[in-house]
Amino acid sequence: MNGTIAGLSLKTFLFGVAVLLFLGIYVGIVLFGENSLPVLNRLQTEKATLIAERHKLREENRRLQKRYFELKQLIPEEER
Repeated sequence: MNGTIAGLSLKTFLFGVAVLLFLGIYVGIVLFGENSLPVLNRLQTEKATLIAERHKLREENRRLQKRYFELKQLIPEEER
């Protein structure tokens, strides 16, 4: 047993275990942390929703401005 585990030196084995532990923690944070993939997907969906809402509001604003200027033309100049 000359200081080896699974055919590796103790130093190499411990280094490998440390790397696997680090990678496991990193993957856990990426998948389940506050900056995780589900959060990213939710934010992308929210962004798409807000862009669609912005487009809808701009169209509504154009329609209302057109209506406003049409009504404004109906009021005589001295009443304004």
